Amino acid sequence: MSSPLNQIFEDKKIINRIKGRLPFLFQLAEIESSRARKIGMQVGSLRERILIALLVHKFGEKNVETEIPITEPEIDVKVKGIPVSIKTITGKGGVKIVWTVDAKKAREFREAYTPKCDILLVRIEWGRMDKGFFFIPIEVQNKIFKKKGRNGYIKLPKAGTNPRGAEFNKETLDLLLNDSDTKSITINWQRSKIDLKPYQRWVDYWNRKDLSIKRAKHD
Repeated sequence: MSSPLNQIFEDKKIINRIKGRLPFLFQLAEIESSRARKIGMQVGSLRERILIALLVHKFGEKNVETEIPITEPEIDVKVKGIPVSIKTITGKGGVKIVWTVDAKKAREFREAYTPKCDILLVRIEWGRMDKGFFFIPIEVQNKIFKKKGRNGYIKLPKAGTNPRGAEFNKETLDLLLNDSDTKSITINWQRSKIDLKPYQRWVDYWNRKDLSIKRAKHD
């Protein structure tokens, strides 16, 4: 069954929106996740929401299922019933398949792993223009998984470290991103001048006199 995500790469309007807006939106996510000029881990969740919002914009709210059970560690959203994993990474670092601080569970995960869903991956390269928005179909993953084997496909954390999960082997990731059936969009990762006060919208809510009235009407 063809993934609906293919439609993104056939829609020139959506492609142009991704090229024009994604760096700005991801920069906002970094600002909102920063403290003392250091970006917190919550930036990943904000980036994920930005990408899910893109899917809602493209496919409509009724076609995007966001209430995914916590028992599905890899699936972040479903688009027209098709499961999708959303991953973002800054630079050329490793891309996690699953997050866990338990080395034993990471090993167990590798022994039971097979690709389960399409992947939407964004690789952020501030200051560069490069392929940054990728769609890796499950068919591509299965092909590379068969070629590399379970141990060659997944890199486990080194003993005594705490990298918080199992990730794609570097060569595996290169094969996935450069496969002829993987779709990509080139992004110009330039920062904008943004005057954003991360706490202002919450201050505005505290300042509003009619919040309880509007909330009651909404409920």
